[in-house]
This record gives sequence, C-alpha cells and structure tokens, in this order.
Amino acid sequence: MSSDSALLLETVNFAAEKHKYQRRKDPEGTPYINHPIGVARILSQEGGVTDIAVLQAALLHDTVEDTDTTLLELEAMFGTTVARIVQEVTDDRSLPKQERKRLQVEHAPHCSHQAKLVKLADKLYNLRDLNRCTPTGWTAERVQEYFLWAAEVVKRLRGTNIALEDKLQQLFRERGIES
Repeated sequence: MSSDSALLLETVNFAAEKHKYQRRKDPEGTPYINHPIGVARILSQEGGVTDIAVLQAALLHDTVEDTDTTLLELEAMFGTTVARIVQEVTDDRSLPKQERKRLQVEHAPHCSHQAKLVKLADKLYNLRDLNRCTPTGWTAERVQEYFLWAAEVVKRLRGTNIALEDKLQQLFRERGIES
C-alpha cells in the first residue's frame, strides 16, 4: 500500500472515531462520517484533486468545529498544512449562526486555494443532500435561504475548480438562483 493510501486511511479512521456518535439532521439520521467522506470523494472523483493534504482536510474539516478535536491535535497527527486548511474552513461556534454565515461569505475570497477546494466540495455535498432529503424541521423557505447563502459563498470562490463550480452552478440554476 502506498504511503498516501495509508495516510488517507489513518485520516478516515481518525475522523470516524471523532464523529462516531454524530448523525446528520435528515430523517434517516445518516451517520455524520458519510459527510466528510463524501466531501473528500467529490474532490477526488469530480474535482480531480490529488493533493493528499486537501483530501485529508476534507475528511477532517468538521472535527474542530463539531467534536472535541483541537487544531494542535490535528497538527501533531497530520501536519501544519492539514491543520491550517481545517482552521481556514472552521467556523467559530462561539458566534451566532448568522454571524458565522456572514463571515463565511466575507472570508471566502481570502482563503488559500486548498481551503477554497474544501469549501466548494462541502457546499456541493450539502446542497445535493438538501435536494435529496430535507433535514428534519426545515421548511422549503429555509432550504432556499441556504441555497441563496451558498451561492454567495461560491461566487467568492470563483476560479478555484471549474468542474466543481459548474456542478454548483447547475444546482443554483435548478433553483432559479443567478450567481
């Protein structure tokens, strides 16, 4: 097995351990780990991304925000590059939700190329998930608001990965959103 494969498996295992008790908000209560694995798969299979640090960061992108994982822990286990990318895509949970969303829009153009890739794939996964199955308690209006907000973030990530951006634009067009 190549060292890259071993590294990715170690990263998947770490993320799975950290997210093991978490579920998505869909009616099926899908295991949360499906999300970061799906984000990494989108980057690799649909975005053509081969940068192992980006794929690792995709697998770990919600660990600091949603678990007891620290950036120091990620840096010790996976290196400074992976920890930096995760830090760039991590929201400050001490802030109100609307402020976190505003900051994502504001900070998007200033992220590294690597973090922009993770953001694009994360948005693509989440929007597809919303189309597949509305989270418990979400209204059609809330889903549309999420799409509109995601379009604002994605607009500020233009020029990062044409394949992923084209797939996102198609989803926005299907919702009647110009971006």
